Amino acid sequence: MAQQRDIGARAAADLVLRLSRAALGEGFVEALTSAQWMALRYFSRANRFSRTVSTFAEFHATTRGTASQTVKGLIKQGYLVRIPSDTDGRSARVDLTDNAKAILARDPFQVVVDAAEALPRHLRRRLVKLLERMLDHVARQRSRPSFGICASCAHLRGGQRRRSDPCRYQCGLLNEPLAAEETEQICISFEPGKTSALQHFSARKLMQ
Repeated sequence: MAQQRDIGARAAADLVLRLSRAALGEGFVEALTSAQWMALRYFSRANRFSRTVSTFAEFHATTRGTASQTVKGLIKQGYLVRIPSDTDGRSARVDLTDNAKAILARDPFQVVVDAAEALPRHLRRRLVKLLERMLDHVARQRSRPSFGICASCAHLRGGQRRRSDPCRYQCGLLNEPLAAEETEQICISFEPGKTSALQHFSARKLMQ
């Protein structure tokens, strides 16, 4: 039985690897490398607290130097822009330009997104939970932060504000207001909740 479990685990990990390779595409696409595409995807999904070079490096388990070179290249190409912090002169937020938003519409990763969309909703939710458990396990083994989205974070607070308020949710850790669309963005301060906040509201309804 132990031998069968080992084979099963290896097969599952191999499928994850093959999917990741499919997401990378084949070499240069739109004159961007795989690393540059990953950077654009990250900064398009990260919240305002996590759009920095250091958090991008943490998210992709790479060195700050490598991440910095990738970001510098994208800034030079006009896809990213650095916004200096109002409170800390040593740090800066990284934002997408309009050119980056346009090119992301042709992202080779979309083929994997389409494959996930083709799954029945209940299977997709189960897949997400299983992959989150795998990623959390790897993060713990490597002593790295466990990224996730606000909607399933233990720090998410809401319900006290009016429904018409664009920032009716709040990060309990940072004591910062959150707009509805921010609840689906990636955050480095993510903490898995005992009961997922997704059970209390639908992110799609929040954005309507």
